[in-house]
Amino acid sequence: MNGLVALLGSGEYLPVMNAVDRFLLDAAAPAGKTPRVVCLPTAAGQEGEESWGRWMRMGEEHFRALGADVSGLPIVDRESAEDARFADQIAGADLIYFSGGKPGYLYETLRGSKAWEAVIKATGRGAAFAGCSAGAMFLGEFLPDMRSFGLRQQKAFGLLSKAHIFPHFDRMLAWRGITLPVLQALLPADEYVLGLDEDTALVGHLGGEWQVMGCRKVFVITHQQVLSFAAGEKLHLP
Repeated sequence: MNGLVALLGSGEYLPVMNAVDRFLLDAAAPAGKTPRVVCLPTAAGQEGEESWGRWMRMGEEHFRALGADVSGLPIVDRESAEDARFADQIAGADLIYFSGGKPGYLYETLRGSKAWEAVIKATGRGAAFAGCSAGAMFLGEFLPDMRSFGLRQQKAFGLLSKAHIFPHFDRMLAWRGITLPVLQALLPADEYVLGLDEDTALVGHLGGEWQVMGCRKVFVITHQQVLSFAAGEKLHLP
């Protein structure tokens, strides 16, 4: 991925993310061109059409209000992930946006698919990528089990090497005295947890500099230390 990447703890398609999404649109689309956005509800594919259809409509309404040319793509199972028509739309997009749901289902549906090949093609030429909640988690190397703090439940795409990505992290930190020591004790020395608070985004380039945007904080947790970064602060990931 050569374009901007935005990882969100929550808040997809809501006004709280307007500044983040305008930033992504301005960065990804050529000057003077209406940005093309595709919204993918894949992570909610097992929840039924009422759920994934709502995510598509929310994405379309949100980005249309920001001046984009936007399409919701009903990629909700393996068959639709192999649809060449949808893959072509993804490949031509300036911003590709994955909303929340079940990260394991999202990963298994897209792994090795035409849709994922199109994501890699588009972001390789500079399109931006945004993933919220499950849509952020599957870019890490592992999909954590947030209920049991099991950190090696399933492998993911690994675009953020050695990372376990936890959205909604401020909810977990309500039990800070338990959460952080447990996470640190479970982490191997060469891995880390990336904790994304709700209504907060981490925006940057893979292998480069990142910036926190939104309302709350981002946490980087290793076996040795816990670091937190507020909105406006910049960082490099391990």
